[in-house]
Amino acid sequence: MAGPRLKTFYENTVRAKLAAQFGFTNPHQIPTLTKIVINCGVGEAVKQPKLLDVVVEELALISGQKPVRRKAKKSVANFGLREGQEIGASVTMRGARMWEFLDRFVTVACPRIRDFRGLGTKSFDGRGNYTLGIKEQMIFPEINYDMVEQIHGMDITFVTTADKDAHAFALLHQLGMPFRGDDKPVTPKVAQPSAAA
Repeated sequence: MAGPRLKTFYENTVRAKLAAQFGFTNPHQIPTLTKIVINCGVGEAVKQPKLLDVVVEELALISGQKPVRRKAKKSVANFGLREGQEIGASVTMRGARMWEFLDRFVTVACPRIRDFRGLGTKSFDGRGNYTLGIKEQMIFPEINYDMVEQIHGMDITFVTTADKDAHAFALLHQLGMPFRGDDKPVTPKVAQPSAAA
């Protein structure tokens, strides 16, 4: 059985391009994707626990694996929140599932985002990880529009082995992430600081 399409593309094409772009001499320096984490907080689950069940089901459909329910770490009286209450769900994908998800996300989900003008380039955390927020779960084709009871958003974090944002940006850009602006104006701006460092 062939591996995920995007992984093969990464191994055959992207690695060489990144090595040439940043002058990596050691193959272990070339950044790669280690995991993708989808996180979904459901504040209303405090009053309506069934909402969380729906979110967990939807996350399972989107990711192809069972989400972990997240509990509140401490009580917050103003929100009526008690420690230990389930208020969210998250999924961590690695390996083939992670590559398959990224492929679907880039080719199918992103074009379905309303008024889509590209993903922001300011959401890197300084350590080579990129997080983006999605306002509604409908952009994923796995979600049946008629079955949706409530629209909710989620955060998706792409964790890479890159130690600089410029390297992580170049990696995700080569893998097809539709960042704002054309290829040319964005990449040099991001790459300059790392070249000087």
